[in-house]
Amino acid sequence: MEELQSALKGNGLTLSNLPEKGRCLLTTRDFHPGEVIISQQPYVCVPNKSPVESRCDGCFTTSNLKKCSGCHVVWYCGSTCQKLDWKLHRLECEALSRLDKDRRKCVTPSIRLMGKLYLRRKLQSEKVIPTTATDSYNLVEALVSHMPDIDEKQLVLYAQMANLVNFILQQPDINIKEIAENFSKFACNAHTICDSELIPLGTGLYPVISIINHSCLPNSVLVFEGRLAVIRAVQHIPQGAEVLISYIDTTGSTMTRQKALKEQYLFTCTCPRCIKLGQSDDIQESAVLEGYRCKDEGCNGFLLRSSDDKGFICQQCGRVRDKEEIRKIASEVKSMSEKALMSLSSGNQLEAVSMYQTIEKLQRKLCHPFSISLMQTREKVLKEYIQGSIPCLDYNIIPVESLNGFWEIQRML
Repeated sequence: MEELQSALKGNGLTLSNLPEKGRCLLTTRDFHPGEVIISQQPYVCVPNKSPVESRCDGCFTTSNLKKCSGCHVVWYCGSTCQKLDWKLHRLECEALSRLDKDRRKCVTPSIRLMGKLYLRRKLQSEKVIPTTATDSYNLVEALVSHMPDIDEKQLVLYAQMANLVNFILQQPDINIKEIAENFSKFACNAHTICDSELIPLGTGLYPVISIINHSCLPNSVLVFEGRLAVIRAVQHIPQGAEVLISYIDTTGSTMTRQKALKEQYLFTCTCPRCIKLGQSDDIQESAVLEGYRCKDEGCNGFLLRSSDDKGFICQQCGRVRDKEEIRKIASEVKSMSEKALMSLSSGNQLEAVSMYQTIEKLQRKLCHPFSISLMQTREKVLKEYIQGSIPCLDYNIIPVESLNGFWEIQRML
């Protein structure tokens, strides 16, 4: 890793190892808010597969697309993207073309990503594609797979996917076990490539970016400029500090965040926010973000479960809210949410938004004014309005006080 250390040095970074965390990136100089810390092009990437729209394999655009005449799987927006991708796609095209038409339709982005990984490795070993300190299969080999922590059902799935990749590529030097392990690495290390509005466009593997560890109080943020992954400082980072990003949505409670990290990334976070689990501040934050509102609409107190488990007591005014009343409204919200999802999936956006408006009214009765669930419902409705696909049905859908609640959540976090 000497070449990588040398490359990182030019960015004001150094590769290090920390107890309990493993590899990490430390700063060798100060970084200021907004400053780019490091950026990387993907080692391999693929656009998302959607029945609604296709994307260019080169730039992920949806405009002026033409399907590859060889494999009939990959799309390009023009000759520029096709030529830039040709060295790699030539091999992928040959492999996909050997499949019958029905099997080609079943090739998922994950399978394509793995196939491209081994084809790129082959091209670099043959010196068709150059290898650099930050663009090498050796960096992929160094990624953590967490194979000992994965349950048997998932291991079987990885093995089946590995056999499929092997069947498609038909390369005698490929190790099935290694492919399965790389699928596990993808699960822990691949990144969802998003546009400026955080809409997912595809998936990419960025081996150097993947060295950066997680914190629920990050000092940096990962953004994408096209396919380029860029790490920017969000606060002053002094020399010698660890560069930290968040792997998940940090607006949830500590228990919600810990659950998401354990399920997806197979580790327990010990950042300054997470070590407060069970403390009074953490209990209050959880009750506000994911709990219920007081019966008194003028009270913004948070509720905690009563000692007899028959209701919830407001910690500000002392009013008790009946557990059965809460259960009834929560059941209505769940039922309506399922119907709204069905409407969206069938393309009936107008009906879905009407349902989400009903859900929002129910949540205003149920949830704390600063509830994440309430904010998420309003975000869904706003998204449809902003996209301009439907007329505004109710100009009062987002009350002014909810915007104040949004900024209050930001202050709390």
